[in-house]
Amino acid sequence: MQLDMNLLTALDALLEEGSVAGAAARLHVTAPAMSRSLGRIRKATGDQILVRTGRSMVPTTRALAMRAQVHALVQQAHHLLSAQQELDLTALDRVFTLRWHDALTAACGTALITAVHRQAPGVRLRLTAEPGTDDAELRRGEVDLESSSSPPALPDIRHRLVGSDRLVVAVRPGHPLTEGPLSIERYAAAEHLTVSRRGSLRDPIDDALTTRGLERRVVAAGPTAAFALQLALGSDLVVTLPDAVTRAARHRLGLTTLPLPLPLPEVPLYLLWHQRYDDDRAHTWLRDLATETAQALFTPPTASRQPLTDRTGQ
Repeated sequence: MQLDMNLLTALDALLEEGSVAGAAARLHVTAPAMSRSLGRIRKATGDQILVRTGRSMVPTTRALAMRAQVHALVQQAHHLLSAQQELDLTALDRVFTLRWHDALTAACGTALITAVHRQAPGVRLRLTAEPGTDDAELRRGEVDLESSSSPPALPDIRHRLVGSDRLVVAVRPGHPLTEGPLSIERYAAAEHLTVSRRGSLRDPIDDALTTRGLERRVVAAGPTAAFALQLALGSDLVVTLPDAVTRAARHRLGLTTLPLPLPLPEVPLYLLWHQRYDDDRAHTWLRDLATETAQALFTPPTASRQPLTDRTGQ
């Protein structure tokens, strides 16, 4: 049996008003139209719903039993289908999955979790490791918000540019490279450590050095920035990383930071999500909060913030 929403709404009005005329006026339809709706409801339910007693109509026993449930169903449906729903953060109960680069999570994960918990105590965040896959998890709804150094190739993945980060060189205190100016030749001659979740021993820095007739010696690859920085602290290995997202970690370890003696473009930071969340107010709140938290890494406290801009990637 198929019942449309109009019949459920008509039934709610009839039970609330107790008359065909009252229900018709409430729903702004004619009395004959409401009478036809009552006839369809009677046929569908096998019950008279309203019966005449003198000049008035009274609900049947079954109608009285279903009145509260029908009203609740209509209210829930209207709320569900409403184009504009107010977001009550204090009542929000939801789990969001974030797949971020480990350095970004380490740099601002605590601040984001704190802000989320303060505004929406019922929200929980699942911070997952960044795998070496494509955007399939975003498309399947398994990941709500992802970080990336490049805009997405898929048209249904939205993106927002949060900021850009310059590359710097991190070494242990007293490292030979700290003695005197760091030339590109001295940099290339050192022993290096790359950061790659796939274990790659080569990255764009090697390509840039090749164009200048130089080659560096990469002796190891580490899966995370935290691992690379810890390894650099206890050895003469040189690690080259984005500045802003690793600044706090370098300071905690007491590493020495040197400028990269190689002109390279800054590394952009994008937040990515699937288009299904474009009009999701809770998701909009989360990605705005995540953007503000991440931007704090790049923007001095006294500088003015730029408006948030979303891009479709099309």
